[in-house]
Amino acid sequence: MENIGFREKLFSAAKINAVVDALVAEGASPYDALVDADVSPPDLNSAATRISRSQLIRCYRNAIALSRDPHLPYTIGSGLHLSAYGMYGYAMLCSTDFRRTMDFAVRYHQLATPLATIGFDERDRLGTWTIEPLLHPEIDSQLYRFVTELQIATHISLHRDIMGESFQPREVLLAYRPAADFQIPSAIAGCPVRFEQEANRIVFDAAFLDAVPKLGNRTTYPAAIALCDELLANIALSAGAAGRIRSVLLRDVANQPTLSAVARLLKTTPRTLRRQLQSQNTSFRQLSNELRAHVAIRYLRETKMTTDDIAFALGYSDAANFRHAFRRWTGRTPHEFREQTMDL
Repeated sequence: MENIGFREKLFSAAKINAVVDALVAEGASPYDALVDADVSPPDLNSAATRISRSQLIRCYRNAIALSRDPHLPYTIGSGLHLSAYGMYGYAMLCSTDFRRTMDFAVRYHQLATPLATIGFDERDRLGTWTIEPLLHPEIDSQLYRFVTELQIATHISLHRDIMGESFQPREVLLAYRPAADFQIPSAIAGCPVRFEQEANRIVFDAAFLDAVPKLGNRTTYPAAIALCDELLANIALSAGAAGRIRSVLLRDVANQPTLSAVARLLKTTPRTLRRQLQSQNTSFRQLSNELRAHVAIRYLRETKMTTDDIAFALGYSDAANFRHAFRRWTGRTPHEFREQTMDL
C-alpha cells in the first residue's frame, strides 16, 4: 500500500457512506458529515464515485466532532456488511472454506479503502486478527484509536455475516489506554475488552473456521477472485506516475534520486513525469516528503532511534533540518510525536 498515496481517489465510498448513515441516525445533516471532504451526498449514490483515504479521514474527524455516541467507531464499523464491499465482499461470501476466506481478506484488503494493515494467525485452536493503523501524519493518536476500533467492529460484523450471528470473539485486545471520547462496548462486542496489550487483536475460537460455509460456491468463487484481481490491477494502474515514482523512491529513502534520475529509470522524461504528477494533483517534492514522513513516523513509533539517527537515516544533513521538516509535516516536533505515541 505504500505506493498508493493518501490523496489519490481510487477507492469505493462505502466507508464514507457508513459514516454518513451513523451521523444521520443521530440527527446530523449529511452535508455536515461531509464538510471539507470534497464529496457530496449525491456523489455517494453513484457507483462511479472514487474517494481517497484523506477524504475518509476528513469524514472520520467530522464524525468525532459531530457525534454524541460514546461508541462511535464501533457503531460505524458494525454498520458495514459484506454488501458494502462489492466484489471483495461477494468473494468472501462465495468462499467454500473459512480459512481460505481469512487468507483472501488479508491478500485483497486493499480493495476495502484500508487505513490499517491486517494480519491473521491460527494456533492453539485460536484464530487471531492483528490490526495496526497505517503510519501517516494524518493519523494521530485519536485517529489511531478510531481506525482500530472501527476496523475491529467491521471484522466482527463481517464474521457474523459469513459465519452466522452466533459468532463471538473470545476477547478484544487494544494496545492503548482507555479514553473518554469513545471506546469499544464489551457488552455489544460480546467479549472482554482488554487495554494496554501488546497489539490490537481480535481472538476467537478456531472452531468457527471448521464449519462449512452455507453460501460457498466452488464455481462462483474463482470467478469472483478473478474479478478482484482485475480491481487490484486497476488500482495499481490508476496510481499512475505517482505510484511508479513512490516505488522507486522507496528503494532508498536516505539517498533519493532526482526527478531526472527517476525519469531515466522509468524510461520517460522529467517533463512528462511533471505533467502526469500535476494531473494527479501532486509533485515530485510532495511525494518525496510524504515518504520521508512515513518512514520517520515508523522510526519514532517502532524504534528507540534518536532524532539525530533518524535524520541521518532519512538523508538530512543535520537534525535541525529534520526537526523543522517533521514539524511542517505533522505540526509537532519528533519529541512531541513520540511522547504522544507512548500514550497510546
